[in-house]
Amino acid sequence: MKIIIIGATGTIGKHVVNALQENNEIVKVGSKSGDYQVDIANPESIKNLFEQVGLFDALVSTTGDGHFGPLKEMTDANFRVGLDSKLMGQINVVLIGQHYINPKGSFTLTSGSLGEDPIVLGASLSTINGALDAFVKAAAIELENGVRINAVGPDVVEESPAYFPFFPGHIPVSMHRVAQAYVKSVLGAQTGQAYKVL
Repeated sequence: MKIIIIGATGTIGKHVVNALQENNEIVKVGSKSGDYQVDIANPESIKNLFEQVGLFDALVSTTGDGHFGPLKEMTDANFRVGLDSKLMGQINVVLIGQHYINPKGSFTLTSGSLGEDPIVLGASLSTINGALDAFVKAAAIELENGVRINAVGPDVVEESPAYFPFFPGHIPVSMHRVAQAYVKSVLGAQTGQAYKVL
């Protein structure tokens, strides 16, 4: 299976690569590293990526920037960081990628726990995560040729200790459990799901 992993060298992405690399062809994509580079906030860059990589069987996106800060000080520009990157970046990967994916392929996007379990300073990311989960549910009923789509929504992960103070009472999730949610999405049969890893 030819699997594109966008964000392949990131905190989550590197574990997803390790979990899926056996018996699969992994195409590692990053903003500055990997086999290919892409700016997910730029639709032309996404199209160029698919033109270079060609047909594929599965795509996993573990990338996307977002603004983290107090609502009282948040501006339109702050909010749009996540809208342009994590939200529309991942949506455009699907909108464009659906024309390059093989029949019965799959897309796996990354949302997060904040869509359902908000924290202080996370209003922008909560909005984006909730929107991504809704997009996956809606896209699942329209994607053709048996193509599936799911999202993985991890809580704060054990390899991001800098974020622990912002998640009081949350138990950081193991990278193994997070990676296995992506494996379930890629190798399983479900579609339209938002797998929460809590």
